[in-house]
Amino acid sequence: MRVIAELPHPDCKITLFHMNQKYIIKFEQGTLEQSYKLSELDLTGGGANEVFQIIDEEFIATVVERFKNMRADFKVAYDKQQY
Repeated sequence: MRVIAELPHPDCKITLFHMNQKYIIKFEQGTLEQSYKLSELDLTGGGANEVFQIIDEEFIATVVERFKNMRADFKVAYDKQQY
């Protein structure tokens, strides 16, 4: 897996990878991460630049909101195990 780019963002770390004709977009926030895979065949030939267009602020906002939900879900599951 090869790192193509790291995109600066104040709410999460965004890394773009390339492996086996796929782009992998990984978002990290603390101990949580989300990954999205795109086949090169699903793109129109713009490569990494086309992927960057997909990762707009509206999409990043939904990712950040999902991190909040993930953290809350994990806290509930963790707290159930604490006596």
